[in-house]
Amino acid sequence: MAFLGYTHEQLPKWVKKVEQFPVVLYILKWVLIGTLVGGLTGIGSALFLWGLHWATEWRGGHQWIIFALPAGGFLIGACYHYLGQSVVKGNNQLLDEITKPNRIIPLKMAPLVTVATIATHLFGGSAGREGTAVQMGGAIADQFTKIFKLDKYDRKILIITGIAAGFSSVFGTPLAGAIFGLEVYIIGRMRYEAIFPSFFTAIVANYATHHVGHYFGISHTEYLIPTEVIPEMTLENLLLCVLAGVAFGLTGMLFSKANHFWGNLFKSKISYPPLRPVIGGLVLAIFIVILNFNHGFDYANYDLKYFGLGVPVIVDSFTTQMDWYDFLMKTLTTSFTLGAGFKGGEVTPLFYIGSTLGSFLSTHISLPVALLAGMGFVGVFSGATNTPMACTMMGIELFGAPSAVFIAVACITAYMFSGHTSIYNSQIVGSPKHVGQDNEKGSTLSEIDVIRAAEKKHIEQHDKDKKDNDE
Repeated sequence: MAFLGYTHEQLPKWVKKVEQFPVVLYILKWVLIGTLVGGLTGIGSALFLWGLHWATEWRGGHQWIIFALPAGGFLIGACYHYLGQSVVKGNNQLLDEITKPNRIIPLKMAPLVTVATIATHLFGGSAGREGTAVQMGGAIADQFTKIFKLDKYDRKILIITGIAAGFSSVFGTPLAGAIFGLEVYIIGRMRYEAIFPSFFTAIVANYATHHVGHYFGISHTEYLIPTEVIPEMTLENLLLCVLAGVAFGLTGMLFSKANHFWGNLFKSKISYPPLRPVIGGLVLAIFIVILNFNHGFDYANYDLKYFGLGVPVIVDSFTTQMDWYDFLMKTLTTSFTLGAGFKGGEVTPLFYIGSTLGSFLSTHISLPVALLAGMGFVGVFSGATNTPMACTMMGIELFGAPSAVFIAVACITAYMFSGHTSIYNSQIVGSPKHVGQDNEKGSTLSEIDVIRAAEKKHIEQHDKDKKDNDE
C-alpha cells in the first residue's frame, strides 16, 4: 500500500515498529484524498441536481417538448457514439475497474452523463439520477490515481470512494452511500479495507452538496413514516414483512430483466447506436399520446406521472393507496427509456416502483400504507442492486430508526428473492445467495447466463444419451 509514492517497506524501521503509525499515515492520506474527491463530487452533484430541477420545471411548463423526444434521443446517442464510446458502459465500467483494473476512467464520463441525463429529463424520458452521480464521482476520483501515484490496490479504494461520494451526495444519505460503495461491486461481500475512505468521502460529499445546493435553492426530498403508525414487531407482522419482501425482490428482478431485455433488443435490431434512442424516443412519445388520448393533442394537460423522476408520486404513495398497475407502468417506461439509449440512473425509478407497489400492497397486507411504501422504496432497490445493507441504512436515514426492523427484514428478504440478477451486470458473485449455486461464485452476472445455458445443455445431452442407452 503506497502513500504518495512511498510503500510500507520504504518507511523507516522505527516507524514500522509503532503499530499505529502506518494507520496515522493511512488516515492522513485518505483525509486528503477524500476531501478532494468528496468536495468535487459534492459540488458536481449540487450543480447536477440544480440542472435536473431546471429541466423538470421547464418541461412541466412546456410539455410540447415530449414530441421532440426522437431529436433529443439522437443528440444523446450521437454524443456517446462519436465522443463517448470509451465511457458508454457507465456504472458497469466503474465496477469492472475495481475488479479488473485496466485504465484510468476518462474524466469526460462526468460531463457527458450529466448533460445526457438532464437532456433525457428535459425531453420527457423516464430515468433517475443515481447512475449519473455515481459515474461523476467515479470519474472524478480516478483522476487522482496518477496525481497521488496510487498503486492498483489503492486505486480500487479510490473508485469505491467516488461511488460512495456520488451516491451520498445525490440522495443526502452519507451512511448509505458509504456502505453502497463498499457493497455494490461484489455480491455478499464488503471491502472493509476501504471502510474509512468510503465513509469519510461520502460524508464530505454530502456536506458539500448540502451547502452548495442551499445556495442554488436545491434540497433533498423528505419522506415521512409517522412514528405513531409503526406497529409493534410481532410474529405476525414479521411474517407480513417477509411476504412483502418477497414481492419487492421479485419486482426488483423483473426490473433488472426488463432493463437488459430492452437494451439487448435495441442492440440486436438497430446497428447504428444513435438511431436507437431516436426510435425509442418516437415510441415513448406515441405512448404518452396514447396514455392521454382523452386530451387529444392538448399536451399542456398531459399526465406524465410515469415519466421523469416521479418524485411527487413517490411522496403521495406514503399517504395514498396507489393502483396495482402504477409500479408496472414505471417499470416499463424506465426500462424502455434506458434500454433505448437515453441516460440517467435506475434508483429513483426503483424508489417509485417500490413505494407504489408497497402502497398498493397495503390493501392486502395489514400494515400501514406509509410503512409499506417505505419498505418498498428501499426493498425493490435492494433486490435490483444486491445491496441489502446499504438499502437498510438508507431506509433508516430517510425514514428514521423506529421503522428500522421492518426496513431491514424487507431489504434482506428482497435481496434473497431477486436471485443472481441485477441492474449492474458487472457485479461479481462473492457469496452465492442459495445452496447449489457454488459454481457461480466468482462469476459476473453477465457470465452466469452463459454458465446456466451450458449446464442446461449438458443436462439435456445427458438425458438424451441415457435415453439412447436405454433403447
